[in-house]
Amino acid sequence: MSLHGARVAALLAWVNSTKVCPDPLKDLSQLQDCSVFIRIIHKIHGSKEGESVLDQPLPERISFIHGFLQKHCRHKLAAENLVSAQKLLDGEELALAKVAVLLLYHTSMSCKNPGDWNEFDYKTQVELASILKFVLDNEECLNENLEPFLQKKAEQSSSSVSSSSFEEHSPLSPLPHKREVHFLELQRISCFPSTNLPSTPSSPMGDIMQTPQFQLRRLKEQLVFERENREELEVEMAENHKLVMEKDAQITMMQQRIDRLVKLNEKQAENQLEPKEMEELREKNESLVGRLHEAFRQCQDLKTEKAQMDRKINKLSEENGDLSFKLREIASNMVQLQRALNELSEEHNTAMAQSQEKQRQLEKELHAALQDKKCSEEKIEILQGKISLLEDQLAKLEECSTQEKGEVMGDVLKLEELKQEVSSLTAKGMRLEEEKQQLDSLVTSLQSSLSESHRARERLKRDLQARAAEGQA
Repeated sequence: MSLHGARVAALLAWVNSTKVCPDPLKDLSQLQDCSVFIRIIHKIHGSKEGESVLDQPLPERISFIHGFLQKHCRHKLAAENLVSAQKLLDGEELALAKVAVLLLYHTSMSCKNPGDWNEFDYKTQVELASILKFVLDNEECLNENLEPFLQKKAEQSSSSVSSSSFEEHSPLSPLPHKREVHFLELQRISCFPSTNLPSTPSSPMGDIMQTPQFQLRRLKEQLVFERENREELEVEMAENHKLVMEKDAQITMMQQRIDRLVKLNEKQAENQLEPKEMEELREKNESLVGRLHEAFRQCQDLKTEKAQMDRKINKLSEENGDLSFKLREIASNMVQLQRALNELSEEHNTAMAQSQEKQRQLEKELHAALQDKKCSEEKIEILQGKISLLEDQLAKLEECSTQEKGEVMGDVLKLEELKQEVSSLTAKGMRLEEEKQQLDSLVTSLQSSLSESHRARERLKRDLQARAAEGQA
């Protein structure tokens, strides 16, 4: 089954952004020799740990990459099954994509300054952020879920999920009964269309790396790294201590041998040994003394190194304790801020739904009032035309005889009724105008309330980001 095109393109864009290859890659097949992966690993650690591996055959390169993933990428037990060495050897694109995903995750977690994500376009950032979020959410079952996520069969559903994770909800869409505020949604601002509030451009990769879930995971990664570093130093110190003990034992044995030789020399001197035999004993004695001094010097060096190791381990222990305390404190603060932000988001979403329904109702009433007013004005114009016509006829009647006046008396009464009707309409129009002003006032008040709710969410979001940045520092 073919791979998810948008995710593959995003992974290639990230690989190209590392600038470890002279020409930009356009296809996963260009990663088959695994040299690009090894160069990325060099760049992550700032060392030349596996530089010599680049000159080795492909199986040795793959073995080096496997070792790195097992040691650094938190998926030690599943690394062998997650990325098959045989499939990498065959150049299978799915296996190459898996390695790129794990290196992207490790780079994002380990680098203090991961780079400027704004060099990627928004769509690429969305895909990269969705990959990071998937790995974070599926750490315990990554071996089962990563392949479907990277394959084309997941493209239809996952693309809609990723787009809904970053785009705003439609104001006309119904709200669920109870909605969990996910960490990506903390960065999204649901804005009512008619409020005309300014919107700021967002960076999906920057947003996901500022979320509590990512910051806590990064701190835990650092804590694990420090713990493993400390354990390695303790093992090294134990080996050095063992070596010191062995050297001490050797020194003791050599000292005993020297003592025996000295006594033997004294005894032989008493027995007046031949000069040749005395010379041989003297040379053996000097050789043993020299070896003793050399062993003593090595022992002193090892003791000095052991003392340095002890100081380094004590310092790491203190830093480890401080980091653990800071992690617990930041985690507690983030949980409280997350809970407050979830509550505010639920209140904001409920208020938005109510305000949308209220505004639709007010706009409907306002539209009806305006239509009623328009009809009344048109009717008034027609009646005023009739009144003008009847007034002209009445003026002519004043010049006619009494008999003629009697014949058109009905028109005069019709005229009086029209005047009363017009008066009743220019009054209804005034009432409609007052209602329109009241509706406009309600709409303005509603928009002001929504703006205040939006500002409260922004303040809480900035506070949460500041705490997360403090934890990262």
